[in-house]
Amino acid sequence: MRIRFSNQKDGPLTDTATDAVTRAADVLKEHRESIDRLDAILVYTLGERFKHTQAVGKLKAEHALPPSDPAREGKQIARLEDLAKRADLDPEFAKKFLNFIIAEVIQHHKKHQE
Repeated sequence: MRIRFSNQKDGPLTDTATDAVTRAADVLKEHRESIDRLDAILVYTLGERFKHTQAVGKLKAEHALPPSDPAREGKQIARLEDLAKRADLDPEFAKKFLNFIIAEVIQHHKKHQE
């Protein structure tokens, strides 16, 4: 805390409001920097994931396998829900997120089979 002195008899005047705002701004900046780093990690991780799913799609097309595998997808969703619970993330959100990714992957797999 910064203290400034006054000529008044009341004693020191503190600038606590300014300090609190400055500290909050610093903490906010740190959180935003972390979020930016994590967003980059998510994007690059998804990029890597899609490289592998593209390879899977090509293999499926070459061997006349269906573009989707409901049994595998169900296991993946259950696994992700469990991971979400352990990570203190809403499992329903995780399920929706994975379903979105799976739908996109299936569309890519279908394109390989055309």
